[in-house]
Amino acid sequence: MTVQFNAPAMRELVPEGAELEQLGTGFTFTEGPLWNPEGFLLFSDMPGDVRRRWDEQGGVVEVANPSNKGNGMTFDLDGRLIVCEHITSSVVRMDPDGTGSGREVLATHHDGKELNSPNDVVVSSDGTIYFTDPTYGRMPGFGIEREQELPYQGVYRIPAGGGDPELLLDDFAQPNGLCFTADEKLLYINDTDHAHIRVFDVDDDGRPVNGRVFADGIGSGSLDTGDLVDGMKLDERGNVWVTGPGVDSTWGVCVFSPDGQQLGTIDVPGSVGNINWGGPNWDQLFICGSDTLYRLQCSVSGNRLPYMR
Repeated sequence: MTVQFNAPAMRELVPEGAELEQLGTGFTFTEGPLWNPEGFLLFSDMPGDVRRRWDEQGGVVEVANPSNKGNGMTFDLDGRLIVCEHITSSVVRMDPDGTGSGREVLATHHDGKELNSPNDVVVSSDGTIYFTDPTYGRMPGFGIEREQELPYQGVYRIPAGGGDPELLLDDFAQPNGLCFTADEKLLYINDTDHAHIRVFDVDDDGRPVNGRVFADGIGSGSLDTGDLVDGMKLDERGNVWVTGPGVDSTWGVCVFSPDGQQLGTIDVPGSVGNINWGGPNWDQLFICGSDTLYRLQCSVSGNRLPYMR
């Protein structure tokens, strides 16, 4: 593994000599890693239509097969699992073990038309659910090939008490990863086709406003090469960690400071779909590297979900 240190601050985030630890391999394309504070990680194998679990004692086991080609995951304020499903074009909620028990459909349509394929999801501290809706789940492999019903690829929210999804933004080519700052005053959303990250102020009603480009030129924007801006998370210092191109490898994780400076890059030997923080001290970065799940011990902790604060 190669770590490129573009700025001294990167050395405070990743230890010198840090190595990627392989936790499991032989998957199709991994996505949506999510750490459960009970001590295990859930992750999606989207084209394989499987949801899996990893822990120190048992390694990797299947928990849901089929999984409706689930993708991004998070927890609501009660600790229940929220999943974006490609096959059903739905956002669903279920019991936290990921088996699919207690499954409840939260969103499937907007304006009478089926959602494209919900991709990634976050929950704010008041319980509102925000999700992106690109078209990847209507492509072969990643979902079921079918015609798009909506004329745009949007970003939505579902009210804390439930209800129809509200369209917040419709000017993305392919909205993908999204994350809040700890104070929820800023919302980052990336656009895979445009190879950039946009940042929005969040108004008093929880709507993203005043959007501007935070960082651009992150990868090729091409599914063929896989060096894509995709999954994205913040650390406790407000740095943005996002999938993208590597240095000596085609693929990696790029780290940006809150002011948009690229602090460094972590090479990964496989196209990276998503990342997330976890472990007992929340300082382990779990990396979904195509057919392999990795872990990297860091010197900084991740920005914890509202459920875990």
